[in-house]
Amino acid sequence: MERVARIRERLQAEGADVFLISNPVNRRYITGFTGSAGLVWISSTKQAILTDFRYVEQVKAECPGWELIRIETYNDALEELIKGENIRSIVFEEEHVTVKQLREWQDRFAVELKGSSGWVEELRMCKTPAEIEHIRRAAQIGDEAFAELLPNIKSGRTEREIALELEYLMRRKGASAMSFAPIVASGPQSALPHARPGERILSYGDFVVMDFGCVVNGYCSDMTRTIVIGEPEERHLLIYDLVLKAQVEAVEAVAPGKTGAEIDAIAREIIAEAGYGDYFGHGLGHSVGLEVHENPRLSKTDQTVLAPGMIVTVEPGVYLPGFGGVRIEDLVVVTEDGHEVLTSSFKELYVVE
Repeated sequence: MERVARIRERLQAEGADVFLISNPVNRRYITGFTGSAGLVWISSTKQAILTDFRYVEQVKAECPGWELIRIETYNDALEELIKGENIRSIVFEEEHVTVKQLREWQDRFAVELKGSSGWVEELRMCKTPAEIEHIRRAAQIGDEAFAELLPNIKSGRTEREIALELEYLMRRKGASAMSFAPIVASGPQSALPHARPGERILSYGDFVVMDFGCVVNGYCSDMTRTIVIGEPEERHLLIYDLVLKAQVEAVEAVAPGKTGAEIDAIAREIIAEAGYGDYFGHGLGHSVGLEVHENPRLSKTDQTVLAPGMIVTVEPGVYLPGFGGVRIEDLVVVTEDGHEVLTSSFKELYVVE
């Protein structure tokens, strides 16, 4: 219950009585509850999950040590708790409470309501060994699926076909879901960082960017590889080698004590010095966990100091409109003395005959 203790320390520092969690991801992180409906109540003396009939048995199975409060309506249950514990102030997650809900609380409850941001997300930044193992397995499934997919990629197939096959392979190997809808983008479409796979047919001279990940025990993976259809031209090789150099050097720099901005600058400077700085317009990476995009970020503005247990993606890219793009992405764990790369797929340019 270390996570609850940390929340209670924060409550005491803020001079508040209760922390109310409504974000489903944060609810799962704190309690272990994987259901889709519920509120979490944490005070100095009580830790409870408020949910309805549908999830009673699930809470009992997943959340030892937590009080279960079966509700008819959330507001009625909250009112009883406020009166029962003589609550004067409640901190809520302001990014996950609607204006309508807040107005209802303000009208009904004679307490101070304080919006907050990041209380649980800050705890989630450093992963436990168990969390790292879940992400490691998800990354392994991605690697295995990619290796099995590669021989089946050829000119004449569509982006959508490749994306569907990739998803099927990851699910067959044990993934419970995708971290996000897989990106398969070919030719000029590969210059769009978040292109959606469509009916475009893979053709000679195309870069093909494949960005994908899967979920294992609730935890996400994320990786990107870029291949080329047919014999690469000088322009293909130049761009690919540039992105690979930036990616490898940025990965090597990941270590405790560095900031996200410092790591981002390493890749960005390499690409800018080659004259392609205007074609690398997104951040270098992000953390991954119960969500595929978490903090900290590897970006120009993130001054978060990396610490052991943090997991980040390192994914520079160069995107040339009308021609195509290259992105290469690995998952990297910050360790006590450096880093460990979880992604094992090779990064040399793969050429489809």
